[in-house]
Amino acid sequence: MSKRIEVGRSTLLSLLVMAKVIEAHDPYSGGHVWRTSRYAGAMARAAGFEAGDVFLAELGALMHDVGKVGISDSILLKEGKITEDEFEVIRRHPEIGHDIIANHPLAPLVDRPITEHHLRADGDGYPDRLRGTRPWIISRLVSVVDAFDAMTSYHPCRRDDAVDYALLALKEERGGQFDADLADTFIELVHQGTVDHVLDHAAEGFLNLDCPECGPMISQPAGAGADELVVCQSFEDEFVLAFEPGAFDWEWSGGAALPGA
Repeated sequence: MSKRIEVGRSTLLSLLVMAKVIEAHDPYSGGHVWRTSRYAGAMARAAGFEAGDVFLAELGALMHDVGKVGISDSILLKEGKITEDEFEVIRRHPEIGHDIIANHPLAPLVDRPITEHHLRADGDGYPDRLRGTRPWIISRLVSVVDAFDAMTSYHPCRRDDAVDYALLALKEERGGQFDADLADTFIELVHQGTVDHVLDHAAEGFLNLDCPECGPMISQPAGAGADELVVCQSFEDEFVLAFEPGAFDWEWSGGAALPGA
């Protein structure tokens, strides 16, 4: 399954910069591509993938949404319900991602997860030009973890039972939207608690918390203690982090995080 391509450090880093751009473009993502990459690696290992294919799963998941940098903020960051026309624009992001990555030397490693992660295991999905195509197994894996994180990460209408709801959706769509074996593998990982350290985090050791002003998640500094200042990157306000048993709370510090903000 592995593609034999020589991967230089600087070339790989140039690809990872693009992943950072994806996150910076959408503050509501709150670590989405990091989480999908961690989920993908855990599932690939549990499914018995070889080391090179685990790497491809992690890298493909990290890059899968690169095409969203080509979607207007007025649509991508819209808080209300999107229209059918707006959804059609969003549906273009796999092909936009394909165009963005096309001339990168590592494109063969990530192009199919980028273009195929919204194709369904039953042959439906988008892009329309690929409908009926059986997605690559890495793409099918990314599809599972992408959907799970979309259902469990922060958004204004997130359900209180988001994890249970997402697991039920994966179970109901096994063999339809999702590869049945891969869906079962990931469901078992969640039940075992294997990926608990990924859920609601933006990076290893960085827990996401809701901003009381705007909603997008803020990364709590690793090892942060009571009375530590944390910053909302959307509003550039400072908040004081306070601890309660098993929970966190916020209090506005009375100032902006940056001079002149």
